[in-house]
Amino acid sequence: MHQEPEARPAARTGANKENTASVHPGDNRRREYRIPEPLPGPAPHRTAAHRTAPQRSAASASRFNMSHPPVLLWWWRLLLLCASISSSRAAASVSRKCEDSLATPLPYSSLTSSSIYGRGYGAGYAKLNRKQGSGGWSPLDTDRYQWLQVDLGSRKQVVAVATQGRYSSSDWTSKYRLLYSDTQKNWRPYLQDGNIWTFEGNENSEAVVRHELQHAILARYIRFIPLDWSKEGRIGLRLELYGCSYWADVISFDGHSVISYRFRSKKIKIVKDIISLKFRTTAGEGVLLHGEGQQGDYISLELRRARLQLSINLGSNQYGPIQGHTSVSSGSLLDDDHWHSVLIERYRRNVNFTLDHHTQQFRTNGEFDHLDLDYEISFGGLPLSAKPSSAGKENFVGCMEGITYNGDNITNLVRRKKVDTSSFRNLTFSCAESNSFPVFFNSTSFLRLPGQSDSDTLSVSLSFRTWNPNGLLMFTSLADGWVEVGLTDGKVTIYMNVTQKKNTRIDISSGSGLNDGQWHSVHLNALENYAMLTVDGDEASTVRTAIPIQIQTGGTYYFGGYFLHTSARSHQRSFQGCMQMIHIDDHLADLRAVEQGLIGTFQNVSLDMCAIIDRCIPNRCEHGGRCSQTWDTFSCNCSGTGYTGATCHTPLYQQSCEEYRHQGKSSGSYWIDPDGSGPVAPFRVLCDMEEDTVWTTLKNNLSPQTSVSAADQEGKAVLQITYNVTDEQVLSVTSIAETCEQFVAYACRMSRLLNSPDGVPFTWWVGRANERHFYWGGSGPGIQKCLCGIEHNCTDPKHHCNCDADQRAWREDAGLLVYKDHLPVSQVVVGDTGRAGSEAKLTVGPLRCQGDRNYWNAASFTSPASFLHFPSFRGETSTDISFYFKTSSSHGVFLENVGTNNFLHIELRGGATVFFSFDVGSERVELSVRSPAPLNNDQWHRVEVEKNIKEATLQLDGQQREVRATPLQGHAKLEFYSDLYVGASSGQRGFLGCMRALKINGVTFDLKEKAKVTAGVNPGCQGHCSSYGVHCRNGGKCLEQYNGYSCDCSLTAYDGPFCTDDVGGYFETGTLVRYDFLPEAGPFPLREVKGQAGVGVGAPGEANLTREELLFSFSTYSAPSILVYVSSRTQDYVAVVLRHNGTLQIRYNLGGLAEPYTIDVDHRNMANGQPHSVNVTRNLRDIRLQLDHYPVSTYTLPDASDTQFNSVKSIFLGKVFETGQVDPVLIERYNTPGFVGCLSRVQLNSVAPLKAALRSGMAAPVSTHGILVPSNCGASPLTISPMAAASDPWHMEAAGAVFPFSEDKAGGGGVDRNSAVIGGIISVVIFAVLCIMVFVVRHMFRHKGSYHTNEAKGAESADCADAAIIVNDPAFTETIDESKKEWFI
Repeated sequence: MHQEPEARPAARTGANKENTASVHPGDNRRREYRIPEPLPGPAPHRTAAHRTAPQRSAASASRFNMSHPPVLLWWWRLLLLCASISSSRAAASVSRKCEDSLATPLPYSSLTSSSIYGRGYGAGYAKLNRKQGSGGWSPLDTDRYQWLQVDLGSRKQVVAVATQGRYSSSDWTSKYRLLYSDTQKNWRPYLQDGNIWTFEGNENSEAVVRHELQHAILARYIRFIPLDWSKEGRIGLRLELYGCSYWADVISFDGHSVISYRFRSKKIKIVKDIISLKFRTTAGEGVLLHGEGQQGDYISLELRRARLQLSINLGSNQYGPIQGHTSVSSGSLLDDDHWHSVLIERYRRNVNFTLDHHTQQFRTNGEFDHLDLDYEISFGGLPLSAKPSSAGKENFVGCMEGITYNGDNITNLVRRKKVDTSSFRNLTFSCAESNSFPVFFNSTSFLRLPGQSDSDTLSVSLSFRTWNPNGLLMFTSLADGWVEVGLTDGKVTIYMNVTQKKNTRIDISSGSGLNDGQWHSVHLNALENYAMLTVDGDEASTVRTAIPIQIQTGGTYYFGGYFLHTSARSHQRSFQGCMQMIHIDDHLADLRAVEQGLIGTFQNVSLDMCAIIDRCIPNRCEHGGRCSQTWDTFSCNCSGTGYTGATCHTPLYQQSCEEYRHQGKSSGSYWIDPDGSGPVAPFRVLCDMEEDTVWTTLKNNLSPQTSVSAADQEGKAVLQITYNVTDEQVLSVTSIAETCEQFVAYACRMSRLLNSPDGVPFTWWVGRANERHFYWGGSGPGIQKCLCGIEHNCTDPKHHCNCDADQRAWREDAGLLVYKDHLPVSQVVVGDTGRAGSEAKLTVGPLRCQGDRNYWNAASFTSPASFLHFPSFRGETSTDISFYFKTSSSHGVFLENVGTNNFLHIELRGGATVFFSFDVGSERVELSVRSPAPLNNDQWHRVEVEKNIKEATLQLDGQQREVRATPLQGHAKLEFYSDLYVGASSGQRGFLGCMRALKINGVTFDLKEKAKVTAGVNPGCQGHCSSYGVHCRNGGKCLEQYNGYSCDCSLTAYDGPFCTDDVGGYFETGTLVRYDFLPEAGPFPLREVKGQAGVGVGAPGEANLTREELLFSFSTYSAPSILVYVSSRTQDYVAVVLRHNGTLQIRYNLGGLAEPYTIDVDHRNMANGQPHSVNVTRNLRDIRLQLDHYPVSTYTLPDASDTQFNSVKSIFLGKVFETGQVDPVLIERYNTPGFVGCLSRVQLNSVAPLKAALRSGMAAPVSTHGILVPSNCGASPLTISPMAAASDPWHMEAAGAVFPFSEDKAGGGGVDRNSAVIGGIISVVIFAVLCIMVFVVRHMFRHKGSYHTNEAKGAESADCADAAIIVNDPAFTETIDESKKEWFI
């Protein structure tokens, strides 16, 4: 029977006090969740790290294309031979797959523990499937201070771990952690995904739970730390470790030792390199390897501030700007005295730099491919032959093993004395143990140590490392007062509080940025009447301060900040980090005695371990986000990156101009991000939102008509064209565009362009992929012609370009390049400008691309059982998914990844809720967002989901959003072999409706093409107006298109892609616009929209209106004037005029009244040059008037008035020229000299007369007389604060409002007699003047006659402006026939 070790209480052990509960790692995958391997049969998934060391080296070497297979084969055989010689017995038992049972063959004494529950519960019984003793290990106490340790006898490679509970009991371990070490000192926790990993254990006593390690462990000692256990019993454990033997030569470096590996020749020229090694050190600085050449080439690997820096220079150009220096950093906190593996693979300029399984890929600067080295390459420091420029660097202090250089095992050559080791004072093939004894503090830890009491001198020093800017390092009570040493905003601060007679507080501080994760030392000395603080041993910066009284120490010192004390008033700030080298009273504290329980006490600390983690290395902040961290977490500063979110993964900008357009944006400059969260950075473009298309414009640096000169020796002039974006950004635009074009023009004088279709061209241009092209604008690939050659209209029919005629006169060949796979133009080479008299000018316009195929890439799901199947994809640590959908169904699965575990699942439930679920490790995370409005309303809605290492988000329509923190564990980049289904394939109810623009991690999934070959799914989707029709403003009509929609503005007074651009003009004196409703055409323009608006329309052939709406804006300084006049073939009319005082008047004459009904707005002069808007709406007798933003005023036509506007004939803007029944008041008072100013957005029901006059492409019965200049100066109403109806003088029902006397109507009695007399006199004078004017006009008209010709033919001979109007009036003849009564002013 094996002798059991004596059980010890848990509270009296050292490392058993470890409690890392403050660290929250996630869960590992259990063995039952297997990822299939390419080989048949069920086998556990393993990475390259699971191989033996020789196997891993070979696998790593094969990553690059190897040019020396015989050398590699020799190296491979050599490593296998060395491994077999090292231990023939071990080699016989080693499996190729490295899966030997490591714990089972061990003796009982190799398994030890913190304590045991009883005699049959010893650690030696804790072997998998064994029933001896009590069937496994159980500790005396069931708490988190317990541990079980396995001594493997020598360093082994451990690739998997399996656990069971104690046999036939209620005792098992449900969660645990692993620590490992080579020496039983300086323990290191097993890390995965950047966290201290928590393994899922057992749920009963018999089942075996196995975990494959993501990264193999190389160690002799493995320690299990139970974290959770059976609720029905206590901690119970049986275990097994799987792996294989490991052997490597270890060499110790003392800072003076350097291995010099001499080459077989003095100089070597290398195109490929493979260098690997492992190192272990407590120093943050030191050169690991260095090689250089006389031509400036070098390679160097060194530690700087505990980070590894690889520097390579393949050569720099002495005479040019080419610089070959390239430097890349990796890792952090590498001075932790643990083994770290390095692999450098270079092929020409491509480099893989791998540190501890994290690989950085980069290309060296410059343009050279070979590394030229002289004589030697050194390991451990700089060789004696190093250049002076490399001096000043420290040599490496620590241990290295497994050093290989391009197939040569350097450590083996050292052992065989085949390399120069003369610099070694004492060459040893072992690694000395470190004397450091770190202590790890979490947020609930403290360490209490004794010191001298009643002493007048206080001396404390320690080293610490942390990420937190604040924390209490040390606290001690004095006989009268207290002293604390802490971190405040990254500075060391000392607070001394002396309470003799009165409180005396002394504060001193030193250092900055000390929360950088590096080791920093602090030394506090207080004696006699002063105190000194020294940080990092810098005596020159020591801070001194006076102490007014003598101190007297209390003898007890607390470290870590989390402790209870009643007398002191210290602010408790827990320290999270590591400490070592603690000195009290100038004596080093014996922390091993503390571990053994001989001195001091502690709580929740981990002795002989520093579990600090750099959460910013590698940087989890994407797209250049800046990472900062505390002990528990990290955060990303995404400012200036173009991205947002917890890890800077979510794009801030839309993917294209097309997407901005469908958000209702107008033309302008925008940032776009075509690949979303992909690697291409956002960039600025010009978006031209036309009515039917959207153009994306990328400008270049070439000015129009650039003179071509400065030909090279071959007579060629090369013009480089650069853009404000990178090649990748240009490609991201062209690849998704429907079409692209670029205008090119070549102006020439005796400078030939393409020569002939069969000859060698004089000029060519270079496009994408640096390909030459020999066609010009207007032509196409393979056709060596210009546009005139295609259209057969060149200057010289013998040539196919105008410039090829070689004439002395200036000619030009211009056109569009439209083959988008060749665009953009990056270079033009001009070859015929060197002759005497030859000149040329070149124009290369911007690149313009239209459309976004990804945005409208859609599919229609016609059956709930239909789905689209896409191959498996590789999941990332951060994953984002976005798409648009529209449906009338209340339920359906949008997409899912089906496998052993659902990786992701997005679903619509209940017609208003979207669910998003996914797995992180063994945990399921669910988010849901409920929309306040139904989502099954057959309108487009957008879903955006993202999961990253910190949080998961679900966003609906850019508004409703849920955010949830994700578990810390399980974020490894897993390879998903299950497939992605759009729709549901697992028997659930699939999506029924349309989906488009599906994008995952910046990659658009081609739903349209997949739908063409999938039953139950149709490509494309109709019905965009139901969602986007709201963007068509001001009465614009939404028109469906296959890939989107457009706005029809033809029945509005507006223009532009969304009917939001005002159409207006500036009227000069005498200018008028006339729009006629021709009888032969019928009143359809009025009738069409009015029917839609519910407006009554008369019988066919007539425009008899009972409802009309007149809208317009204006600005002017002139009054009186007619703004709008609507005439009829009867005496009916509607007019809006400005009176002499600038006030507004609306006149209605619909028959039945002796005088027109007028609405006077007399309170304000509107001829003030400010823009004003007018909206007059009539429905039968009810009239509504809206002026600017003021409240609506209502009026009612008298009962005697008719309600029908009969036979609408014409609309006049600015001035009236009409024959027939015209109100003489209008003509006499308001028509001369005419309106001068701006009119905009004029519309009568569905007729826009001003737009018809200004848009030459519109066929309409409209005529313009005088000068009309397009302008929107009358468009925007004056912006002032709105007024309440009660206080608004424009509101006709305002209480107590007094309005001026109407100039057209007499009011009631009671008028002042003097005023009546004066008014009578003025009236007589005005009447006399009017009579004289009428007589003069009639006299002139009889002598001048009438002009019946068009203005283009006879306007020049007309004697006056009005005569010219008659000349050009197409309806003038009809007007004369109607009535012989004429008005002419």
